[in-house]
Amino acid sequence: MLKINNLKVKVKELNKEILNGVNLEVNKGEIHCIMGRNGSGKSTLGHVIMGNPDYEITEGEIFFDNELINELSTTDRALKGIYLAFQNPIEIPGVTLANFFRYTTKKYFSEDIPYPKIRSTIIDLLKKFAIPEDSMRRYLNEGFSGGERKRIEALQVLLYKPKLAILDEIDSGLDIDGLKSVVKYVYEYVESKPDSSIIFITHYSRLLQYLVPNKVHVMLNGKIVLTGDSSLAKDIDEKGYAWIEELALNNT
Repeated sequence: MLKINNLKVKVKELNKEILNGVNLEVNKGEIHCIMGRNGSGKSTLGHVIMGNPDYEITEGEIFFDNELINELSTTDRALKGIYLAFQNPIEIPGVTLANFFRYTTKKYFSEDIPYPKIRSTIIDLLKKFAIPEDSMRRYLNEGFSGGERKRIEALQVLLYKPKLAILDEIDSGLDIDGLKSVVKYVYEYVESKPDSSIIFITHYSRLLQYLVPNKVHVMLNGKIVLTGDSSLAKDIDEKGYAWIEELALNNT
């Protein structure tokens, strides 16, 4: 589903290279976890896959469903089935959650499906993620707690049903119950839609207490330096990242 070859990326404004040759493959129906210290390039990778115009690809290729998407806009990537849940969801004053969903679902649902039916689905999802129904009248993310913002981001995976969902530090801001709930429902989504895949981005191993990914990748200095199964997260929890840095240094 997703194939990244030797991806090198810089921040346009700073002219600074952030990703230094990332290689990654995600097959249909897989759950991957990308781990690493702050500043290792994890979030940047998610934004570049989504097409954030603040970044410039200087080398390498991103293929989605066997199509090169380097030059596609963020909107086109979203319509092809890529979704990014933000690490820090922004506030949008003046746009209620109801109106946000009304206009975004127009892109994802057939015109034959009446909005009241879509709204009923949204209300059910709000209940599932323990978000009060009257939140629909509030402005998007304005005054919401960190946990509420993250649950709304996760909710959209079940609403839009993307082929590839990238959840950037969905665990930060969530309490244990919230984290369990988000992982449970996202997990169920992948199981119910076997052609879809999920990438979790995190630097905490606690996420892996409730999730068994197909692969765990560790990023260091803008590239993936180690890949393993879920036991790799346990090793990181016990020993930190220093041993991986030493291993990567010895392999250079």
